Amino acid sequence: MKISKLAKRGAKELFRSCLTDGLLDDGRVRQAVQRVLQSKPRGYLAILSHFQRLIKLDIARRSARVETATPLSPELQAKIQSSLSQTYGPGLHISFAENPSLIGGMRIKVGSDVYDGSVQARLNALQESF
Repeated sequence: MKISKLAKRGAKELFRSCLTDGLLDDGRVRQAVQRVLQSKPRGYLAILSHFQRLIKLDIARRSARVETATPLSPELQAKIQSSLSQTYGPGLHISFAENPSLIGGMRIKVGSDVYDGSVQARLNALQESF
């Protein structure tokens, strides 16, 4: 479905109105959606569709996944959390996971940013160079 410029602009305004100190407020999102559904402005389905897309992108940008081959110590986890929070700002949800296929090292994914310092990635890069 093609979304008009007017619908995109309305969705962006709606999204900005739901931000509190740079973070998305769940209560404001619910209220905004209810207001749009009650008033039903022209192209309201397109507005809500784009608004949903903006929310999904914001949630992805505010979530981080840290994968390591072995479990990390709590001190190292805290160090990684503070470093990522300093880089990406407050409100970042970080999850830690073990992935033995990495062999060693660490892979961090925040939104669309991927930092891959794993042995597996280096081996793949070496394989591709031959």
